[in-house]
Amino acid sequence: MNESVVPPSSAPLTHSVTLRRFLFEALAALGFDPGQIYRQAFQGAERNLLLSDGREPHELAPRFWQAIAPLTGDAQIGLHLAEAMQPRALDVAGYLLLSAATLRQGLQALLEYQALLSGGLLARLEVNGAQARLIFDLSYQGMPYLAQQSDCLALLLLKLLQWVSDGRVQVQAVQLRHPAPAQWGEYERLLGCRPHFAAAHDALCFQADVLDKPSRNACPSVFAALQREAQVQLASLVGDLLLQRLRNQLQGQLGTSQAMTLAHSAEALAMPVGALKQALSERGLGFRQVLDGVRRAQVSALLTQAMPFKEVARQLGYAELSPFYRAFRRWYGQTPQVVRQRLKAEV
Repeated sequence: MNESVVPPSSAPLTHSVTLRRFLFEALAALGFDPGQIYRQAFQGAERNLLLSDGREPHELAPRFWQAIAPLTGDAQIGLHLAEAMQPRALDVAGYLLLSAATLRQGLQALLEYQALLSGGLLARLEVNGAQARLIFDLSYQGMPYLAQQSDCLALLLLKLLQWVSDGRVQVQAVQLRHPAPAQWGEYERLLGCRPHFAAAHDALCFQADVLDKPSRNACPSVFAALQREAQVQLASLVGDLLLQRLRNQLQGQLGTSQAMTLAHSAEALAMPVGALKQALSERGLGFRQVLDGVRRAQVSALLTQAMPFKEVARQLGYAELSPFYRAFRRWYGQTPQVVRQRLKAEV
């Protein structure tokens, strides 16, 4: 079956309510009315945010993060929210991190079950010599990068790592995907360094030797029980989570210079290449089919914009026009020019 005609799963990606609990507390600590902020950000829809399983639709989060700076009048509200947050374990992922024998074991568990935190989270741990790098990219289909959310997560994650390591984690560098702001003093004050802006990933860099130091909170029996609970919770998530996360990861790459390959996607999803290839094969799919479907899902919106076809092709990850034209004819049986004219007539 051609992936270009297979509709995406109707089950949306979801995320835990943990961050919203932190946000409510932080907003109150900063003197704001959390309920009012959420009502304004979601235009009265806050009662419909929770799904039947107590999780939230992942794609709703941008509404909060796009509205929060204008609502509070604080251009660096993401940092200030995280400054007001008190790190502690609020869910199974947090307790896994806390009860692990070492920080490395805790982070590996956190990464294994990261979909419990957010279906759109693409996190991984890289160790290169004396430096460890924790990547924590979040992406949303069809939505721009959320700088306030990334600022908040950078500081919150740093505080969590310092909390579970008894202050041993010291940041060496912070990488953020958004451009450098006009004022960056608050970043230096709160993160301890000036971030590297316009980076390829959102990431925290710290000394690798803290990863294997014993934790005074270690409890092997509790850690094992929590792993079993995390496995149950992960299995209970509705929909084809792997396929949804792969589509979300590829969507986040469109329009960037990053390679759209099976190997890159496997790395982003913290999976061996062979495991991802086998998982797709079991679903009757190949990587190119999934990528083709992601591109097709975006092309109509791009055609309605006044951009040259060469730029449309670039936004879809094509280096040249000819493969874009071939793919487009396969999808629609017509040229991009004909479809663009039809879309204009329908407006």
